Amino acid sequence: MAGAAPAVAIIGAGIAGLTAAATLRKVGLRAQIYEQAEAFARVGAGIQMNPNAMKVLRGLGLEERIRRAGFAPQLGYNREWDSGEITYLHPMGAEIERRFGAPDISLHRAELHAALLSVNAPGIIHFNKKLAGLERAGGALRLAFADESEARADAVIGADGVHSTVLEILFGSGEPRFTGQVAYRAIYRSALLGTEVDDRVKWWGPGRHIVSYKVDPRRDELYFLARTPEPEFRIESWSGHGDLTQLRAAFAGFHPNARIILDRCPEVRKWALVERDPLPRWCKDNVVLIGDACHPMLPYMAQGAGSSMEDAVVLARCLDGCEPDGFGAAFRRFERNRKERTSRIQLGARKNAWMRTATDTDTAWLYDYDAWTVPLI
Repeated sequence: MAGAAPAVAIIGAGIAGLTAAATLRKVGLRAQIYEQAEAFARVGAGIQMNPNAMKVLRGLGLEERIRRAGFAPQLGYNREWDSGEITYLHPMGAEIERRFGAPDISLHRAELHAALLSVNAPGIIHFNKKLAGLERAGGALRLAFADESEARADAVIGADGVHSTVLEILFGSGEPRFTGQVAYRAIYRSALLGTEVDDRVKWWGPGRHIVSYKVDPRRDELYFLARTPEPEFRIESWSGHGDLTQLRAAFAGFHPNARIILDRCPEVRKWALVERDPLPRWCKDNVVLIGDACHPMLPYMAQGAGSSMEDAVVLARCLDGCEPDGFGAAFRRFERNRKERTSRIQLGARKNAWMRTATDTDTAWLYDYDAWTVPLI
């Protein structure tokens, strides 16, 4: 059809992919999302929406929904693993909102996913579409899927995570690097604890830690993530089950207020923590990577989802008014505007020192950022 907007294909219907589709829609671009899963599942994980991420959600009209679905703690505790001594007390609640212009909300990951889904047009997500090939075919890109179906688009956005097929097709980068660390995680009813625990806390131990926080406005649900060395474990899956006895043994020397979080947990999931070094390139031709596909981050600064969402906003701004022959230049501009920040977060998370003490805490550069208004080079 003459005058039709360029067609964009997004690979992956996670947080990055849904945010990208919603932000592209705001600049008049139509996107179709291709997701390898057969359907969405309510994955049992918590997530933190720091002020920079909340600004993205505000621009999508979702701030109030997220406030209602989640919980805004007043303080973030950092404690020594054995004594419980406070090493740094992070002011949150009204104070963090006053400083950075947006709240810090903890919530169930599925609530965030559902909110992002709600601001996308119905019918744009195609399930059971595992990407198998991507090539230039005349004036368009041809996508081939494992079910032998095909699609065509003017541009492709790879939002398919740390094991990105789009990344492999573009640059043949291989598998991400296993850190030798695993993460155990669970969400369960706070009532099972039988006692009060900090609304948000990180217990810093030798080579391991526990993070826990409430994820709903009634403070009824508690999420925790416990990181520990297990160099022989290599399964990088959010749905794999963990052994509670093994988990509890790994943290046997921790303070009773930390151990109770693990002791009262009814079941636990487990996955291997993997990473990549910052990539030299994120785009080629009319194909670009966003989120974990190009800058996977260890979860120690709570910025994986937020950075992916920022990517989507800046990418849409670079694509505003773009014709098909301008996608390559727009993608390169997007890369130039995002790489320094995401690389800093990647390498900072790798150190795992964020907020351990006051000297490890410089939040302004991270939380002041507003992807909708930051000047673009």
